[in-house]
Amino acid sequence: MKKLHLFVIKTYTGPLISTFFVVVFILLMQFLWKYIDDLIGKGLEFAVIAELLLYTSAGLVPLALPLAVLLSSLMTFGNMGENFELTALKSAGISLQRIMSPLIILTIIISIGAFYFSNNVLPFTNLKMRSLLYDVQQQRPEMQIREGVFYNGIDNYSIKIAGRNYRTNMMYDIKIYDHTQRRGNLKVTIADSGYMRITEDKAFLVTTLYSGYNYEEMEERARQQRDRSFPHRSDVFDKQTMHIELSGFDLQRTDEEAFRHNSQMMNISQLDSTTDSLGLALKKEVNEHTEKIISSSFFRKDNFTVLKDTVLHVERKPADIWALEQSLTHEERRRALDQATIDARMIRNQIISTKTNFDWQNKRIRRYEMEWHRKFTLSFACFIFFFIGAPLGAIIRKGGLGMPVVISVLFFVLYYVIDISAQKFVKELVIPAFPGMWISSIILLPAGIFLTYKATTDSVIMNTDTYLNFFRKIYISVNKLIRQVLPKSRSAI
Repeated sequence: MKKLHLFVIKTYTGPLISTFFVVVFILLMQFLWKYIDDLIGKGLEFAVIAELLLYTSAGLVPLALPLAVLLSSLMTFGNMGENFELTALKSAGISLQRIMSPLIILTIIISIGAFYFSNNVLPFTNLKMRSLLYDVQQQRPEMQIREGVFYNGIDNYSIKIAGRNYRTNMMYDIKIYDHTQRRGNLKVTIADSGYMRITEDKAFLVTTLYSGYNYEEMEERARQQRDRSFPHRSDVFDKQTMHIELSGFDLQRTDEEAFRHNSQMMNISQLDSTTDSLGLALKKEVNEHTEKIISSSFFRKDNFTVLKDTVLHVERKPADIWALEQSLTHEERRRALDQATIDARMIRNQIISTKTNFDWQNKRIRRYEMEWHRKFTLSFACFIFFFIGAPLGAIIRKGGLGMPVVISVLFFVLYYVIDISAQKFVKELVIPAFPGMWISSIILLPAGIFLTYKATTDSVIMNTDTYLNFFRKIYISVNKLIRQVLPKSRSAI
């Protein structure tokens, strides 16, 4: 039996490792495609790019590992079924559960390792990746200048362009505002076209401009306001080269503490502490706001001197409201109604504004709660996908990269779509974090139980002949029923 277990584990670990790295590679290519504009043309060293890809690959494990478990288990048992190895083992009296037992233990170990990775390694790699990606994005300021938007990343300068040719790096309709003299927008350079490059020592931004002019307002001597002449200077040029001094545009590592408060950079204990602190602060703020509303609106003394005891007495006896109103003169009644309307509108606007703030704080707390549950859903997803892939492979009895890949992708897409939709509901405060983060696993859990049961009982649910025979029987039964009914109807006529 030990040889059988070793054989099954050896057959399973090969596809598991290969599919895991293939899925990570595909997701990594998606990351590169998304941030390709922030990486190319920055003059980054190979070590920096390798470090960024390494940290990014670690962050892709929560997506790659469940899919690798599903695909590898489906391929393993599909190959064993296609090669009649499962049939031989079952004929020898070995049940499917016994064949799966070493892989179940291995999947439990993988799930525990996934939880440890998600709780201890993933926050660290996310922190490194986010901080390094931010540093890379700050490189090469000329690559960060976008069309139609003022770029203020260079100290004392504001640059705007109308268009850009990314193949030649030529920029069009360039406006450069010089604020080095700290006197406002008094010095501006406008050019029809030009290009920018950084010197090798990254000390200057060399800007070559074509067909433009410089405008500068000169400083005027102190005179009377009516005698001001507004002196200025304007220079026209066909070609001009500007050297803008740069500081801090070499790759400098940002302090990681600036990113540490993000929910994806915390482990379970830190998430618990942060969630409790934010929850207590929100509860305190809600109580203070409630007391403020009550004290300033319901029990406020004004010109009509309505005391707290009187209001409480009126609340206990609503019929006395009419008597209280009749005791006022017509002018006092009108003033009271006008003031009450103003106060009600003011309180309503205040409540709406405060509710928006409370909703924002609740959404912030939800992000930490979602990340807390995500530490466990990764491990549980690996466990569920194994119990979907292994029995499904034993049922379809097809190995290789054909049918298993198609079925695995379909199940994973279903899981991912449900998970993304539920997370959106959680973020919008529609449902709590607990059912929202677990609903995709809860939906697929019955599927895993059902497929395991069908595989144990040698079901043929994936055999097309079974469904054809079923519909053939229905067709024969319907024809037989029609033949029995028609003679009776004819005799009645």
